[in-house]
Amino acid sequence: MLRSLSTTFKVIIIIFNKLGGKMSAPKILKLDETVINRIAAGEVIQRPANALKEMIENSLDAGATSISVTVLQGGLKMLQIQDNGCGIRKDDLEIVCERFTTSKLSKFEDLLAINTYGFRGEALSSISHVAHLTIVTKTADSPVGFKAMYTDGKLKGPPKACAALQGTQIRVDDLFYNVATRRKALKNPSEEYSRIFEVVSRYSIHNHKV
Repeated sequence: MLRSLSTTFKVIIIIFNKLGGKMSAPKILKLDETVINRIAAGEVIQRPANALKEMIENSLDAGATSISVTVLQGGLKMLQIQDNGCGIRKDDLEIVCERFTTSKLSKFEDLLAINTYGFRGEALSSISHVAHLTIVTKTADSPVGFKAMYTDGKLKGPPKACAALQGTQIRVDDLFYNVATRRKALKNPSEEYSRIFEVVSRYSIHNHKV
């Protein structure tokens, strides 16, 4: 056996020497921004329940006293949340799904006094990179609501005026449609629904007046 191992090592050394004794260094490339954003999205949104958690926190931070959740196929086909919070201003709809856009802070020192659920401005951005995202929103001082659709953090077109209730409706369609491995891993809609139910129950207990 020792002789066999010795022969094997000799073969490896010969091959190594023929290759010049060195491994060629792979070229370091800068990732495309779309790839970067989808990787980041996967860290924040791992399944429908994660997306819903982020949206519920946004609704609570917006002062909502009523939140309605609609789910289709465990949230993979459609996940929708409707609240009666303060809404989103029309002028903010252009950047609301870009990374690190937030109304919760403006400078680093604001973190010392943060008293909201979310503040990083990554939730809607992350969702828009792995799903088709539609926002319908109306503020108290606006006579009409506005509808906006997003892909990869960007508006697909100018917001359109529409009839809407006070607050915000966010609809997420075809979650992970562009991330085949993640979509394939989430095979059981019943399990995803159970996770969603758990999230809603947990936030309901801690926010019993909503």
